[in-house]
Amino acid sequence: MLLPPVLSDTIIALSTPPGAGAIAVIRLSGPDAFSLTNGFFRGKDLAEQPSHTLHYGTLREADGRILDEVVVSLFRGPNSYTREDVVEISCHGSDYIVQQVLTAFTRRGARLAEAGEFTKRAFLHGAFDLAQAEAVADLIAADSALSHQVAMQQMRGGFSRELRDLRARLIQFASLLELELDFGEEDVEFADRTGLVALLQEVQALVRRLLRSFELGNVIKNGVITVIAGRPNAGKSTLLNALLNEERAIVSAVAGTTRDLIEDEVSIEGIRFRFVDTAGLRETTDEVESIGVERTRQRVRQAALLLYLFDLTSSTPGEVQAEIEALNPGGQIPLLAVGNKRDVASEGQLQAFNDQPNTVLIAANRGEGLEELRADLLARARGTGLDQTGASTIVTNLRHAHSLEKTNAALDAVLVGLATGAGTELVAADLRQALAALGEITGEISSDDLLTSIFTQFCIGK
Repeated sequence: MLLPPVLSDTIIALSTPPGAGAIAVIRLSGPDAFSLTNGFFRGKDLAEQPSHTLHYGTLREADGRILDEVVVSLFRGPNSYTREDVVEISCHGSDYIVQQVLTAFTRRGARLAEAGEFTKRAFLHGAFDLAQAEAVADLIAADSALSHQVAMQQMRGGFSRELRDLRARLIQFASLLELELDFGEEDVEFADRTGLVALLQEVQALVRRLLRSFELGNVIKNGVITVIAGRPNAGKSTLLNALLNEERAIVSAVAGTTRDLIEDEVSIEGIRFRFVDTAGLRETTDEVESIGVERTRQRVRQAALLLYLFDLTSSTPGEVQAEIEALNPGGQIPLLAVGNKRDVASEGQLQAFNDQPNTVLIAANRGEGLEELRADLLARARGTGLDQTGASTIVTNLRHAHSLEKTNAALDAVLVGLATGAGTELVAADLRQALAALGEITGEISSDDLLTSIFTQFCIGK
């Protein structure tokens, strides 16, 4: 099979981050990777060297001018990342040296790689499927133990194997339905309708489980925007400092000290929380403080999780509930009420809130109750009914979630068609849509526009 023209040339790019450093790695991939490098390398004849070997030498221009001392790594296709011949040149990490090397190679015929082109070539050569390719980008961007774990599991094919199993089971029945269409005039049924319904229900249950996991997956990948709101002097800035374990926000006994939003991130058991300290909520004639209060309300509307902080010594359950309802009407935003200053609250004040749902009592200035608060934060971020051990598949990609939603809708249509006695051609058409939606995730069904959209989000050297 002839390769598309885009795969017939040799590409080159810097694979390490730009900027001065000790070492820079420049990668080539394509049919001329070895010969192009050999034209500059002085040390050994690279054409005679085996794959997966390292070679020290110099890169020189035709006039003998030394570009740099380098170590060259050789990977012969198909046993390479792209399944093409790949060369990686480790040179000194000077911007000047890197540009000199890139210029020299492009002058001899190499082409500067586009964003994600190395991984795109690996996909087009069958090194892995589209879901695994996207996991490469997620792995590069992983900034917590949990996001790394999920990306690694997907890159190693866990998610893809599950999808292939689902598709294989559906294809078996789809082929029988297509066979019935071929013998439509003879009015025969090759596919057992009862067995098909049972299979569809089982497959749909798995699809819905994957969809439910996206709530957690989105949190793992993007973090949780958690807004801390409440009256002035409730202790919001003190709580932020305690959660971050640093003096990030100014703490003062003067009400209204926080006039603007203060944001920072912390990882709790692998999940990133972006905490936002806000101006105290109250009616005020101070123009600057009024702006801060309005920004607080705007930020609350954007929150994934709301921490409503109140002072146990000056609040009643009824007042807190009314304030929460005014700030979060209808409970549209997931919320946790946090009662502060339990160390100075009376027994009656503590008792009044002990039995309140979705409420945790703390003393932010002393760090009391923070472990319970962190546990409640994690519970709300993770949702319920999901395996946190990494054994089950967690969907983190919005594109995958959309494809699973289309699959679920198509399976619903198939089940309705079977229940109402719809014609085989209609049932088969809906089943084909379900198969197509699943195939979009792994790239078994893809378009140039889709591939371009995905791979241009990668860094240039990957």
